[in-house]
Amino acid sequence: MAVSSIMNRNLTVIMLSVIAVLACVPAMSAQKYRNDHVLNRPYSDMRRWHLGFSVGLHTQDLQFANNGFVTEDGESWFVEQPSFSPGFCVNGLFDLRLNDYFNLRVSPGLYFGNRDIRFRDAVSGQEERQNLKSTFIVLPVDIKFSAQRYRNLRPYMVGGVMPAFDVAKKRRDFLQLNTTDFYLTIGFGCDFYLPYFKLIPEIKFCFGLSDVLRHDRPDLDDDPTQMKYTNSIKKATSQMVVLTFYFE
Repeated sequence: MAVSSIMNRNLTVIMLSVIAVLACVPAMSAQKYRNDHVLNRPYSDMRRWHLGFSVGLHTQDLQFANNGFVTEDGESWFVEQPSFSPGFCVNGLFDLRLNDYFNLRVSPGLYFGNRDIRFRDAVSGQEERQNLKSTFIVLPVDIKFSAQRYRNLRPYMVGGVMPAFDVAKKRRDFLQLNTTDFYLTIGFGCDFYLPYFKLIPEIKFCFGLSDVLRHDRPDLDDDPTQMKYTNSIKKATSQMVVLTFYFE
């Protein structure tokens, strides 16, 4: 009888708990419904243009095409970038509304970063390393295609071009890069409408179109043996992955 009584009490408690939870669900759903339909900054996308800024992180990558060059001493050097180092970027933003779905964005800024380059002789196994630092002035020009707004968020895709100018001081390194580069860019993100501003996380992939390796090295005329690293590379193209947080 005691066991039966305990079981009955437990069943009663469980049933009452279930009933209480079920009774709360409509109220919770109604509250959620009301909260989800409170639109923050409902008219911000109707403005013809607006300004903003962004901060973010990025990684710089170099894709090398080795040509198998062999020196007079029988050395055959191969070049690669084995790892990535995070860099910092900061941009301004000018956004022009074209229609309900398309915007033109211009976001000039600065990218600070570096690349860890490794040189390896295939014959002796000897290795050399170089930390290749860059400071880019960039001028991204993008077309932004946005989906319809869903409550307080709006996903989008973006694509465009990005000229880049390396203003870092050139040193007497194994490799040197050209000052200018040109990227095609594609990415995606989402507008989050907060009460006082929009927060926009975005990830973008940048693909360099030109050979950025400086093949002409007059600074090495007095030490031509150092040209073996440059001579071992047919071309080098640059790539970036950029994670940005915009504030509008």
